This record gives sequence, C-alpha cells and structure tokens, in this order.
Amino acid sequence: MSTTQSERLRELLEPLVTSHGLDLEEIAVDSVGRKRVLRVVVDSDTGADLDRIADVSRALSAKLDETNAMGEDAYDLEVGTPGAERLLTEHRHFVRATDRLVKFQLTEGGELVARILEVDDEGIGVEVPGVKGRKATTRRLGFPEIAKARVQVEFNRKDSKKDMKEEEEA
Repeated sequence: MSTTQSERLRELLEPLVTSHGLDLEEIAVDSVGRKRVLRVVVDSDTGADLDRIADVSRALSAKLDETNAMGEDAYDLEVGTPGAERLLTEHRHFVRATDRLVKFQLTEGGELVARILEVDDEGIGVEVPGVKGRKATTRRLGFPEIAKARVQVEFNRKDSKKDMKEEEEA
C-alpha cells in the first residue's frame, strides 16, 4: 500500500498544527512553473488569526527543514485559512458555518440557498429566504441529502441583532 506525498506530509504535520489549537483542513503540493508550492490550510472553531497562522507557519517550516520531508529541491510554503466561499465537507465545517448563507447541491437534484440555523449529528436546520415579499421558511436537511455545500459571500447582509438594537435606540 503506497501513500502519497500529501498523505505522508499530513501524518507529519497534523500533530504540529493540532498542538497550536488548529485543524489541518487541507494539504497540497502543486507545481507552479519550475517551483513547487506546499499549501497548508488551517482553521479552528474560533478562527485563525494572523499571529496563530504565523506561529504555525514557522513551526511547520522548521519541521519540514528538520525532516527533509519535501526533499532537496526548493519549494514555497503557504499557510492560510479556507477562503470565504469554502466548500463544506466535514461536520465541523457545517458547525462553523452556522448563521452563514450556503448554496446546497442536493443529492436528488436541484439547488437550495439557505442560512444554516443549527447543526446536529444527523443534519442541519436551515432558513430559506423568502422571495418577493414572502416570509422565510425553515427546513431540515439530512446530511445524506446534501451532495455539495459551499458558503456564499454576503456583501449587504444586515446583522439582525445589531440592527434590532439600533432600531430600539432610534
């Protein structure tokens, strides 16, 4: 049974990432022209600020140099967090996306754009926005019903708690 370079790197680096209070979400080795790039994506339930990312980046770099896991050829190490429109693939991703707008591809076909309200072991409760003046509705999705889910970027979203407080003060 052979393991890929990414799997070997994950085994080497994941304990180090975890020791910094982060989850290792993704690891990939890509070729960009003549250069190799090791991309490491980290996250946590509370997010990963720049200081934590810098700390884990230094630790990963030292471990990679110490073990020579990337070989003798030059490479760039990039450590970051998932993008704004992250793909949700693990239970913890859905939990972290609570109160976010998500586009779901359903296993039986079709799409649904809804806000995640709650997550449990079997699935999620979502709020489907109302259309043309209609009220929003709630719906339950079991994980087997979800083929793909991706967080959507919202530029004009009002923070309902903040807006309610401002309206009360006015």
